[in-house]
Parts: sequence; C-alpha cells; structure tokens
Amino acid sequence: MSVLDNWNQWKEFLGDRLDQAKSEGMDNKVINEVAYQVGEYLSEQVEPKNDQEKVLSDLWHVASEEEQHAIANMMVKLVQKG
Repeated sequence: MSVLDNWNQWKEFLGDRLDQAKSEGMDNKVINEVAYQVGEYLSEQVEPKNDQEKVLSDLWHVASEEEQHAIANMMVKLVQKG
C-alpha cells in the first residue's frame, strides 16, 4: 500500500519529512516553499487516493498562487509534531 492511500499515513510521512528538514537546519521559509513545490507536483502528477486528498486537490486547482502557498503552509502546520 502506498503512503498516499491512507490519510493518516500521509500526514505521518509528511510530519517525519518535516522533522528531518528541521533537524538538518532548514528554516520555515524554505520548508514552506518546498511544501508549495510538493503541492504543485502532486496536483499535476498524482491522482488523489482518498477523500481528503481529493478535497485538497480540488482546493488547489481553484486557488490563486497566493492561496496555494497558504494551503501549503497549513499542511506544514497540520503535520508538525509537538
């Protein structure tokens, strides 16, 4: 099963990557930009695998670039541990 098939596994995967980026010294600005780029890639290349990803995909496609950055920033906040 792919990490994209289950919403909780996807969030855990993203949270682990976020922790790794922070431990390697990435600041929040860089992390948020990477999150935006990941969102762009997913919206163009990956079919949503569950209802939550479908909602995010639909929101991403109707959002302006500024709103897409906000979505990416919210995803970072959602998966932060602690």
